[in-house]
Amino acid sequence: MRVTLYIEGGGEDRENALRFRKAWRSFFDAAGLGGRLPKVVRCGSRNETYRQFAAAVRLRKRERVPILLVDSEASVASGHSVWRHLKDRDDWACPTGAGDDSAFLMVQFMETWLVADRAALRSYFGADFRPNAIPSWPRLEDVPKSDVMKALKSATAACPSPYAKGRVSFELLTRTDPSIVARECPNARRLLEHLRGSTSGSSGDSAAP
Repeated sequence: MRVTLYIEGGGEDRENALRFRKAWRSFFDAAGLGGRLPKVVRCGSRNETYRQFAAAVRLRKRERVPILLVDSEASVASGHSVWRHLKDRDDWACPTGAGDDSAFLMVQFMETWLVADRAALRSYFGADFRPNAIPSWPRLEDVPKSDVMKALKSATAACPSPYAKGRVSFELLTRTDPSIVARECPNARRLLEHLRGSTSGSSGDSAAP
């Protein structure tokens, strides 16, 4: 069986599409998935990601396991499943044939994963990076998106390439240590543990149609 991840984001231009797939392959490789690297599908917008995932579930081939990966956009209420959160926030229903292990969240968005690894931030941004501008949040997944983005912008304001979505965010993801992300972000740990337990074939990627 081979896992296919339908991931939110990736931008519209070809260069960022390539960076997106390279970054995610690097992240999952660093997580120790080895020959179990999932196939990554860049889907663009949030709703388009769900649409492509739901279509893959409906038309699923026996050897492929489709999985949805999107930002939570907000904290996940205690006791709520991923699908309960997505139903409440986006009015997305769990497609027939999918289950609890068919959807995972970046809580609250990819930048939450990036700020988890402060060593990677210092290495990437260099001497002008201001680490004290990013608070030592005890529960990273509870921090609102606006606070994380504000901290990243402040910490990198004096850097030659301040933080921005696109090239910078994807280059950072290639340097981010998945073990640190898993330690700080329980939902990331859940995804990685599930992928390690899944049986899949060789690596690959695909752009959105």
